[in-house]
Amino acid sequence: MPLKTEGQRVSSALLNILIGLVTSVLSGTAVLLWRRAATSRILHRKAAFFGLRPGRPCLIVMNNHWQLPGSASHDDVHVMLEIAALAHEAGCPVTVIPADELRERADDSVEFCIGGPLSNPRTAAHLAAYLRGVKQRPISTRGDSGAIMVGGQKFSFKRGRQEYALAAKFTPAHSSYPVIVIYGQRAINSRAAINYLKQNYRTLSKTVDSISKFCLIIQVNSSDAYGSQAAELAADVTSAAFTAPKHPAASAAHRAQTGPADVT
Repeated sequence: MPLKTEGQRVSSALLNILIGLVTSVLSGTAVLLWRRAATSRILHRKAAFFGLRPGRPCLIVMNNHWQLPGSASHDDVHVMLEIAALAHEAGCPVTVIPADELRERADDSVEFCIGGPLSNPRTAAHLAAYLRGVKQRPISTRGDSGAIMVGGQKFSFKRGRQEYALAAKFTPAHSSYPVIVIYGQRAINSRAAINYLKQNYRTLSKTVDSISKFCLIIQVNSSDAYGSQAAELAADVTSAAFTAPKHPAASAAHRAQTGPADVT
């Protein structure tokens, strides 16, 4: 009997060990599956915000360096690499084309357009066709030099101190895949913008009216000191950006007909 009892004790101990091992394996598997599912959900949300679809092509349209046509600035290359990394996460093949060489965009690819209308003719075309409320002032001796104008708002260019970038997403009428335009008053601002979008896409997904169509102005503070790190949302200008401004002559005629507005 003692041996049997002892044997029963050994069997119970082994059973407890076995149960512990099985429980550990199942728990570890459950945690691993949960992490994979959580990671998958995160990647899906990120891909949806940027318009990326697994397996579908991603086209990056590069701008020209403002002083060296045919080349790109160091910071714009960083923007391209950040976008390429996003596409890789989503399982999208990437093609990079200089704006001067792009004649026709494939209808089955998401497009990222880097650089402003003065350095990227593709961006200029998008602003003229869809972002009609957006105007980019050239660098000059004027008071609005380098400013981004959206509707009645002016985002002034204060080099190295307070600068801005624009990030817009929309789907052209002839396509089912979106275009994302990213450009700053300087290339470092474009880099700040893509970093800001990547870090804050979850919050932005909840605050914009639609992740399918938006236009955001991102403020970059003290870029000479902090580079692309100090960025924040300055304004959601979606409504104004996608609304064509009224023709000055038409506005004047309307005022003449209706008379001056009451002042309160």
